Amino acid sequence: MIHARDCHRMTAYHRDGLPEVPAVEPPPPKHYPADLLRIELPRPENLPSVSFWETVARRRSLRDYTPGALSNDDLFLLLWATQGVTHPGGHPLRATPSAGARFPIETYVAAARVAGLEPGLYHWELPEEQLVRLRSDEAIGPAVAAACLDQAMCAEAACVFLWTAVFARTLSRYGERGMRYVYLDAGHVGQNLQLAATALGLGSCNVGALFDDEVNRLLGVDGETESIVYAACVGHVR
Repeated sequence: MIHARDCHRMTAYHRDGLPEVPAVEPPPPKHYPADLLRIELPRPENLPSVSFWETVARRRSLRDYTPGALSNDDLFLLLWATQGVTHPGGHPLRATPSAGARFPIETYVAAARVAGLEPGLYHWELPEEQLVRLRSDEAIGPAVAAACLDQAMCAEAACVFLWTAVFARTLSRYGERGMRYVYLDAGHVGQNLQLAATALGLGSCNVGALFDDEVNRLLGVDGETESIVYAACVGHVR
């Protein structure tokens, strides 16, 4: 049995010898087959004008949502604030920091009630900033709730963000030390989601309690090269 302290010790850096990691090309951003429906969410003409400090002060984990739907603008801004491209170019940079700009986190959206979207499972494709519909599913909310330790808020939310990690993107540069960075990256994404939701007047709650294998099956990922690491519910506050 590996204890948390053992994992931390085994990935520690020491001045008398840093680990050598062979140079390996990381896996590229994930793209699904071209025949799947791709959706261009409208980009708002202006970003919301909200005080950063007031947003930080008002941020709370909120779990009780109304049946109201999110707008397309809301969903785009939530996606953009967490994983949007803020510096285009040969190596696009994003709204959240990532160790070595490796960006191991992939974003899936279980959309139950979003204006103009069929209920179902979507993937946020980068750097194109498009939603790819993986499948329609009227019962996507309850399915996600069941995989997240039967937490009712996941079924009541307008949508649930599901974040996976493609580990090789980070480990190919940092070796085993990269496991620390993958989870730090996921934390940056989750925090930006909560701040963005607060700024939009929405409620959100980040989720770490989930049945990993069940969520991975729901997403169609193998749990080895790519696995769920974090999630978050979003909706209008009751």
